[in-house]
Amino acid sequence: MNKQLHHVVVVGGGFGGLAAARELDGDGIRVTLIDRQNHHVFQPLLYEVATAKLSATDVALPLRHLLKNQHNVDVLMGEVKEVRPESRCLVMDDGRPIEFDTLILACGATHSYFGNESWAEHAPGLKSVNDALSLREKILLAFERADASSTPVEQDEWMCFTVIGGGPTGVELAGALAELAHKTLPNEYRHIDTRKSRIQLIEAGPSILPTFPEALQRRATQQLEDLGVEVITGRPVTSVFEGGYALEDTYQRSRTVLWAAGVKASPIGKSMGAQVDRAGRILVDEFLRVRGHHNVYAIGDNASVDVPGMLVPGIAPAAKQMGQYVGRQILRTRRGHRTRPFEYVSRGKWATIGTLSAVVSAGPFRISGPAAWFAWLCAHVYFLTGARNRTVVALNWAMTLIAGKRAARVVARPVKALAENESF
Repeated sequence: MNKQLHHVVVVGGGFGGLAAARELDGDGIRVTLIDRQNHHVFQPLLYEVATAKLSATDVALPLRHLLKNQHNVDVLMGEVKEVRPESRCLVMDDGRPIEFDTLILACGATHSYFGNESWAEHAPGLKSVNDALSLREKILLAFERADASSTPVEQDEWMCFTVIGGGPTGVELAGALAELAHKTLPNEYRHIDTRKSRIQLIEAGPSILPTFPEALQRRATQQLEDLGVEVITGRPVTSVFEGGYALEDTYQRSRTVLWAAGVKASPIGKSMGAQVDRAGRILVDEFLRVRGHHNVYAIGDNASVDVPGMLVPGIAPAAKQMGQYVGRQILRTRRGHRTRPFEYVSRGKWATIGTLSAVVSAGPFRISGPAAWFAWLCAHVYFLTGARNRTVVALNWAMTLIAGKRAARVVARPVKALAENESF
């Protein structure tokens, strides 16, 4: 590419980074999009990969494929180790320097264990395709271990699934686990009744879905309980260890503990000396520029964005809006047009509990049950990337709705490798 063109480097190929790169399809601009993975993933549906309803390729597409017709974009697979805003340069993990004229940080977020990093080994979270595939294997192997167990106590431990965190991800994961155990798997095992599985959802706060209206919190709790989920609120988890966890001072045995309780921003902001909030998110101005650096933008989960009356939530629609805004603003600035502050348009709050069960809060509308589920389904199919993925996901949901089947239940690793991994 012509090095005389204005070079925009985008770090991160999630919703925000991909949206920014797509907007920067203009004359006089060349774009380098950097990501540790070679694909863009639709994170809101990762829990369905983890619970065997969808395959990984249903929610992920290669970045090069998505941007193949945008000839001013170069995709680079790698990890950024250091950002040097004063010299307009960043350093890759292999030591290679990459210069930029404008930088967009869309690095996303990772799991937060609130200072208890040792818990990560025993309570994995869900942020990437690799996470989802690992969780799916862990969940399916738990049933295999239960079926092979020699005592009822051991069976019960393997058939206890605990989700820590009552936000949308935790609620959706717990509901999907309940459907898998209570509706999909019965009659497939000879020595266990999967309908006796315990699915626990633990929230330290007084209620699940704390950002939703109280009426929808109650309806979501009821829908989860109707699926057989044990909802525990107002009691914090104080420890997680191999084979269980501690709820306040009470020790509980559970072979499968999953983490959905918190996230923290990428450390890249702090490492470059930017001002960050308590969660590590970079503080930005009204134009989404990193404070003190007029040519560096931060968007998505790793940006702390205040708009009148609210802090913009770390969700996919918000990240996409930020990416589109920054891409357009860069083009406007290059053309000498006046810049405008970022304005966030809320698309509402959505959470699915199970097939035909969901809660939606959008503007004045508060709906739950089948109507909310169909609204959630349509919105997610619409926002999915790629016509093939939209079609496949819609067909998978239809199959699950009609027949209750989940096709993605293959454990790929050989038996020897599984036997060597005692954590499963």
